[in-house]
Amino acid sequence: MKTFLKWLVLAPLGVILLAFAIANREPVRVVLDPMPGDGSDFQIAAPLFLIIFLAIGVGVLAGGFATWMAQGRHRRAARHARSDIDRLRNEADNLRTQLAARSAGALERTRDAA
Repeated sequence: MKTFLKWLVLAPLGVILLAFAIANREPVRVVLDPMPGDGSDFQIAAPLFLIIFLAIGVGVLAGGFATWMAQGRHRRAARHARSDIDRLRNEADNLRTQLAARSAGALERTRDAA
């Protein structure tokens, strides 16, 4: 069901993006120089769809990086919690082993006393 819903959304979106790319194949000039003038040194001529897709891709990457940086403290806290859990599990296992050894020794002493 999840796969069907994913294709139900992604297939029309892919068709729309493909139609957009076909309709906007003409090269456009993008000037990267913010100062007024001809800006001939800092310009790119590429199809409009490519420029838009690249801008979307850069935005997705920048957003992903910003989110990753913002969640750093949560990942660090999870690492510390995992190390604490591992330490406490080892301590609990050691205490169980000691308790089992003591109870086995106490059982032998009661048998010997009887």
